[in-house]
Amino acid sequence: MLDQRLSTCRRITATTVLALLLGTGSAMAQSMVSVQGNTLNMREGPGTRHPVLWSLSRGYPLQVVNRQGNWLQVKDFEGDSGWVARSLTSTTPHHVVKVPTANLRSGPGTRYRIKGRMAYGEVMRTLQKQGQWVKVRHESLGQGWVARRLVWGW
Repeated sequence: MLDQRLSTCRRITATTVLALLLGTGSAMAQSMVSVQGNTLNMREGPGTRHPVLWSLSRGYPLQVVNRQGNWLQVKDFEGDSGWVARSLTSTTPHHVVKVPTANLRSGPGTRYRIKGRMAYGEVMRTLQKQGQWVKVRHESLGQGWVARRLVWGW
């Protein structure tokens, strides 16, 4: 009888530990946010008393690496990190160009016409993903497709 109880306890303990580990893993899963307003200050720490590192423009995508109250610790496509107020972010998907120049094409492939060129750091609204291509809306070039390997974001 004692052996049976110990066996049951071990199973419950193992199941509990596994559930906690899986729960922690999913809670720590990295998510993305973007700048909701015209500008957003990225700070050294979580709170307005911390110095501003730089300002980010509308749509700029950020990867969430930690949360503390109403603040998010984020990382950008260059690997720079800081803190932003959660209320000033959105879950609207965006991408940013991570190479010197990226072609915006009329369709998802290199055989499609080039509509224009985008420069390093330019932000686009993400509309759709198809294989290795992303459909985006660029502020001045309009809608088009860009190779996923050339951009960073959702």
